Amino acid sequence: MKMMSTDIANFEQLEDLFTRLASPGIRPGLERVGRLLDLLGNPESKFPAVHVVGTNGKGSTAAFTERMLRESGYRTALYTSPHLESPSERLLLNGEALPVEEWAECARIIEDTMIEDRELTGDPPTFFELVTAAAFMLCEREGVEIAVVEAGLGGRLDATNMLKDVRLTLVTSISMDHTEFLGDTIELIAKEKFAVMRSGVPAIFSGNPPELSHLFFDTASRLGAVPLVVEEVCAADNVHSLPGSLSYTCTLRLDDGACRGREWLSCPALEIRTRLAGLHQVENSSLAVSGAFLLSSQFGGLTCESIVTGVSRTEWPGRFEIVDDSPVTILDGAHNTGGVARLVENIKSMYAGRTVGLVYGCMKDKPYNECLSMLREAGSRLWCTQVPGNPRSAAAETLARAAIEAGWGQDDVLALPDPIEALREARLASEVAVCCGSLYLVGFTRPRLRRLLEEGAV
Repeated sequence: MKMMSTDIANFEQLEDLFTRLASPGIRPGLERVGRLLDLLGNPESKFPAVHVVGTNGKGSTAAFTERMLRESGYRTALYTSPHLESPSERLLLNGEALPVEEWAECARIIEDTMIEDRELTGDPPTFFELVTAAAFMLCEREGVEIAVVEAGLGGRLDATNMLKDVRLTLVTSISMDHTEFLGDTIELIAKEKFAVMRSGVPAIFSGNPPELSHLFFDTASRLGAVPLVVEEVCAADNVHSLPGSLSYTCTLRLDDGACRGREWLSCPALEIRTRLAGLHQVENSSLAVSGAFLLSSQFGGLTCESIVTGVSRTEWPGRFEIVDDSPVTILDGAHNTGGVARLVENIKSMYAGRTVGLVYGCMKDKPYNECLSMLREAGSRLWCTQVPGNPRSAAAETLARAAIEAGWGQDDVLALPDPIEALREARLASEVAVCCGSLYLVGFTRPRLRRLLEEGAV
């Protein structure tokens, strides 16, 4: 018997329903989701949005941006993907997950709409497209004053690019990822990301890597967007990165050659502090603060105080998250070479001289050979693992063989399919234990580790 939307009692059942309705796999394109949204009354046009694209740092940047807007008194929505522990995390209204009943009502409407439309029946949207459509419906229903929307894996052909009232585009760092869909060079990937810029709308690029800045400006000129890079809007000085904290002085500025004729927020140097650890968060938070600076011309509630408070109160689990300090235990969803490079930099800068044990698991389609080679700079021992029940997960033995081929010593690599057992061994053998390689791995590990820590069983 098919599950109907009216039978949904929890988010796992909601996920099962969307999976049943969806076409399998990843299929970039806007035709399917565009048709669905049209039939739903175009909810994507009913609220203003900040669109966040890029490769690494999207989630953190989106979280910073949403929290600053929320602290400014606006009714916000934060849409991100993938989730760590529950699908409810994908859409937060003023920082809170919506009850499953509200999602189920949107699912019912989507299901009925698809059944009644021959084109959608024959060519259904993907899982991500269905969830995105439902999220847009909920944003409209909940009277969201501004939504912060993180793109999925893409840009130009990503379902989130259906947003109609984008007030600001933020582009985080770009690196090689999802090459089978976005292109096999960083320039091709960047073109897909930059293509979401809108005519007359400010767009800020992190400037990482700097060699892409010329392509960013060229694309903005072609699309009629108002382009800036972070260094034009703010400067970060006096950076102090410690385990569990980050602080720096942020001086906001605006080149009078750009975005002329608007009333921008006037701020002195801001003392930025955040609980999100790692030097990479200077880049992500600076991008978000720069965005808030530009948004202030339209959202006058943004003040220096709400910006500082928003950054300080931002939480974003599973990204260089220190979950225990005896021994130090870190969860990080770094799943591509850019993310791993940041992880290695953070470990070396914060834990130099300490023994570091790495628990690594990833999906089959990720560049794990290169990532494993890079991780040699950060750890002395490696436990290769896998995500239980996930058919996309690379096998622990496969990763162990790849690690040895990448230069790890045979005696320093172990294959242990159970990630909890692997992390337990890493904690016993190391001063710092790091679980990394995939957000799916972090999502599996995090609640179980938290429970074991509470019980004193690990």
